Amino acid sequence: MKKKVLSLFLVVSMAAMMAAGCGGSTSGDEASDAKEEKADTEKTEEESAGGGSITLMAPDWAIPTDEQLAQFKDETGIEVVVNEVGWDDIRDKMVTAAAGGQAVADVVEVDWSWVGEFYAADWLEPLEVSDEVKADMPTLETFTKDGKVLAVPYANDYRLSYYNTKQYEDADIKEEPKTWDEVYENCKTLKKKGICDYPFALPLNAEEKTSTYLMWLAYTMNGVVFNDDGTLNKDSVLAALKYEEKLIKDELVDPADKTSSGMDAYRRILSGSANFLTGPTSFVSKSTNEEECSVIGQIMPILVPGKDDKATVTMALPEGLGVTKFSENKDAAKKFIEWYTSADMQEKLNASNTAIPTLNSVLKKLIDNGTIQNAGAMMEEAELIVSPFPGGVPAYYAEMSNAMYNAINKMALGEMTADEAYAEMEKKVAELAAAE
Repeated sequence: MKKKVLSLFLVVSMAAMMAAGCGGSTSGDEASDAKEEKADTEKTEEESAGGGSITLMAPDWAIPTDEQLAQFKDETGIEVVVNEVGWDDIRDKMVTAAAGGQAVADVVEVDWSWVGEFYAADWLEPLEVSDEVKADMPTLETFTKDGKVLAVPYANDYRLSYYNTKQYEDADIKEEPKTWDEVYENCKTLKKKGICDYPFALPLNAEEKTSTYLMWLAYTMNGVVFNDDGTLNKDSVLAALKYEEKLIKDELVDPADKTSSGMDAYRRILSGSANFLTGPTSFVSKSTNEEECSVIGQIMPILVPGKDDKATVTMALPEGLGVTKFSENKDAAKKFIEWYTSADMQEKLNASNTAIPTLNSVLKKLIDNGTIQNAGAMMEEAELIVSPFPGGVPAYYAEMSNAMYNAINKMALGEMTADEAYAEMEKKVAELAAAE
């Protein structure tokens, strides 16, 4: 019996050796190809099932906690390698990498003002977003061009108005302002009675906050900023510019606002040196923070004024996350963005990063349960978010903003009238729009 088994083993071994010999020199290549094919198959199966690694490039305020990233890895098997970069540097790094056909990261910060430029250069991968999310996230419109969603907003920042209620009481002003004319008259009253020397907080320095302020002033005042061809709407923008000129001439704006940063101009309401501000939603939380505000309990968030009554629209300046076109891990990157901007994570990111939710349902929940305090008209205003750009944010936005804030600053410094400042910016914007 033992001999039979041994003989059979020898026969099988010889047959195997003969087969290998008949294969000649191609046997090694075939084996190698088979091995590679198997590895590719296993890799594909692993990717479809989850796993792998992606990189995230974002500023410090957008970075999830280690616990949150660990949770994402547990749920998906995908590891996130974080590259924390200053906001000012992200765009430059994106431009440099994309110009060389490289992915600066799989998931990258996308500011609202970069959308047109990145879309024109084809640097972002379109994202799939459900109709349900679109209906609950009005700021998504800002990141949409030609029907394509290029990034999903993770931090809400829309324009909301604030005023100091105690100063109104001291001046015997009975009601909050409903129109921009009422704001102006109330500011004159506050100044005349010596209650607030420079009641209107207005950025006028040569920086982007100055141009965006003019945009949302025109938008909330007249319902339009740009014509369908991308040029400035003269009636609306010039009226807003002349309103600012009137505030400056009547010394209702602090002279320091002409040269200080826009954020410093905004912050004046937190010290009581300004009475009225239309600015970021972040000032809701700042107004209740003892380290930042010396007039806690006096600042009320209200709906933005309009021409004849409260404005029916407001402008958002949010930040989002997008997937770079050159990413080799697009599916995993998209899965991360879907997770990061989900309702559950938006609630957690508000607690860990103080991010204002972009899903209105989550924002309402946090206001209703008292997580966000002194909300005032915050929720009501969030439902009025509409983009002022008819065709989406243009690729030339940065150049346009530059022309606008430089002209406004010249007007503030007395070097130009409102009409002259408008003529200067209008000419540049028209050139940019025609060249697009």
